[in-house]
Amino acid sequence: MIGKTIAVVDYGAGNLRNVCKALEHVSAASGARIDLTDDAARIRAADKVVLPGVGAFADCQQGLQTRGLFQLMRDVANAGVPLLGICVGMQLLFDVGEEMGTWEGLGLVPGRVVKFRWADEPRRSGERRLPVPHIGWNRVVQRRTHALLRDVDPQGYAYFVHSFHAADVDPADVLCTTEYGYDFPSVVARSNVAGIQFHPEKSQDVGLQMLKNFVDA
Repeated sequence: MIGKTIAVVDYGAGNLRNVCKALEHVSAASGARIDLTDDAARIRAADKVVLPGVGAFADCQQGLQTRGLFQLMRDVANAGVPLLGICVGMQLLFDVGEEMGTWEGLGLVPGRVVKFRWADEPRRSGERRLPVPHIGWNRVVQRRTHALLRDVDPQGYAYFVHSFHAADVDPADVLCTTEYGYDFPSVVARSNVAGIQFHPEKSQDVGLQMLKNFVDA
C-alpha cells in the first residue's frame, strides 16, 4: 500500500478526525496517505475510500446529497474501489434507512436499517428491557472468514453507539454479529464494499486491526 491514498469522506458528519488519526496510526508502516476531503476528484482518484458517519441516517444521507457525493459513492464502489463504511457510514451502504421516515441508501449491500424492535413498544409491567441507544462494549462474533478479520479476536469486544441496525441482510454478506436482545449484523462485506457498525477508532485492538486489514489488503 506504499504511496497509496485513502480518502476519508468529509460530508459534515462528526468524529472524522478520530477516524483519520486511527487510520494514520495503522497505516504508518505502509506509508499510505490519509486524505480527509469532500472534493469529488480527490475521492475518485483515491485507492481506497472510507465513509464515516455519526448521528442520524437522514442527516448523513442529506450531507452526502448536498455535497454531490451520494452518487459518487456508488460510482466509486461500482468501479471496484475498496469502500469501508463506519457506523452510520455502514448503514448508508444498504438499500433504505427507516430513521425519521424512509430514506434511500446507497444500495451497495442489500438490506435495510431499522430501529431495535422493542425501542418504541409499550413496556409491559415488570418487563426488563435493554436501553436504546445501544451504548458500550459488546462482543463481535465472527461468522465467516474474510481479509477484514485477519488476526482479529473471533469473539472480541468493540464499542457501539447506535439505535438502528441492519436487517434483512443476506447471510453471505454478514461477517460478524452482535447480540443485543437478538443478533444483528455488526460487520458486513460484499465484493469490494465493507461496513462496520461499531466505532473501530474507539475499539482498541479489535477495531484497529480491522482498520489495518482494510489499509493493508
